[in-house]
Amino acid sequence: MRIDQNCMGAIAMCSSRSAERVMWINQDRVFYAGLLGAPSARNFGSISLYVALEGPVRISVNGGEWETGRVAVVQPYISHRVACDARHIVSIHIEPESVDSARLPAWLRQASGLVAAEDLLERVRSCHASLLRDEHLVDAPMFEFDDQMFGQRLPARSVDPRIAHVLDRICRDPAGQALAQEYAEQVHLSFSRFLHLFKSEVGASFRSFRTWKRARGLLHYVVDQNCTLTDVALEAGYPDSTHFSHSIRQVYGLKPKDIFAGSRKLRVIGSRLAPV
Repeated sequence: MRIDQNCMGAIAMCSSRSAERVMWINQDRVFYAGLLGAPSARNFGSISLYVALEGPVRISVNGGEWETGRVAVVQPYISHRVACDARHIVSIHIEPESVDSARLPAWLRQASGLVAAEDLLERVRSCHASLLRDEHLVDAPMFEFDDQMFGQRLPARSVDPRIAHVLDRICRDPAGQALAQEYAEQVHLSFSRFLHLFKSEVGASFRSFRTWKRARGLLHYVVDQNCTLTDVALEAGYPDSTHFSHSIRQVYGLKPKDIFAGSRKLRVIGSRLAPV
């Protein structure tokens, strides 16, 4: 199998050896196998898949009853809690602006909760084994990850070129400080028209999208044990460590220090995109 490079979830894999903890990340996908952490509420801006490789995964959506199974899907910006008896789990994250949601496989676009996708288990195992074995995956294109994981290249979303320009800038530099008004001026739209078109094209408000991308950017720092949390907060675009901690807990359900502590033996494949 081959996977990709560059520019989410602090989630995990059901295998106890720390040598099996790995995260592959690029601008549009994340494959994470490692520690799960406490089953606190989390709220990601991605389409999130949770797969238990040993035993079941449990999920509660929007504070509802717990469900137990092997594979769960959560749609973007949906609050949920996840638990796994084995402490580890695999999570896969798909950035929704990168795919045409109407043409995704039915099980990927259904309401959040457990799904019948048993064949995904073997695909996940194969992907995980490849990541542990191959160092060159950083240079492989993203669609080969889709082929391996989903048996097809996920259909790309067509986005208005003006909004696509803004998305590219935010994704390449999630720590950037440009305001919505500045982006509106760059693409020659009124402020109100820009906000309306952005939400229509992306499926999320500008503010929600920006908050998610900034929090997602934390994943590029989790193995840098030489930086203080204050350093990371400022480099990731947060005004101070208090705001950083609050925002990260809202998204991941974990304190930044706990995310870093649980990532000490995590191997990360991928690199940060350079700002544009």
